[in-house]
Amino acid sequence: MARKGYIIHDQQAIYYMTFTVVGWIDIFSRQRYRDIVIESLKYCQKHKGLHLHAYVIMSNHMHLIVSVDEGHSISDFVRDCKKFTAKQILDDIENNNIESRREWMLHQFKYYASRHTRNEIYQLWSQENHFVELSSPVFTQQKLDYIHNNPVRAGLVYRAEDYVYSSASNYAGIDQIIDVDCLYF
Repeated sequence: MARKGYIIHDQQAIYYMTFTVVGWIDIFSRQRYRDIVIESLKYCQKHKGLHLHAYVIMSNHMHLIVSVDEGHSISDFVRDCKKFTAKQILDDIENNNIESRREWMLHQFKYYASRHTRNEIYQLWSQENHFVELSSPVFTQQKLDYIHNNPVRAGLVYRAEDYVYSSASNYAGIDQIIDVDCLYF
């Protein structure tokens, strides 16, 4: 059976990517889980050659624009980031007695894990990845605008730069929770 997803041909190119939680479960409605993702991205910036150009963390998915330094690979970043964040978030859910959706979420993550032989107990991230190489300034700007306007389209904020878990504030030059290598055209 052919594997679903996109192939990363040029490991040093700039990519737009989407990571989706299985079953579109709204895991990131909790700040603690969004913060785990942010800490993982910071670690990858410091230790894995990651250049984070744009991001948004929505309730059940996230979009990124990234590249990596020579000697590193996008594929390794994706594998390591998804593996680490899944483990941290799932451990937190398992050990957090105040998580009101704990039993339901663990049941769902166990169900999705049972559908793939590569999983042990739980699956947080969908295995279907969506990666697009950004080959022109116009296409890159379209993806950047799409990322930043996601919370506006969802009705969470009026202005993109007001959404805390987005790089729109970095591009607007205001408060930010993670450094971003802004792309300007």
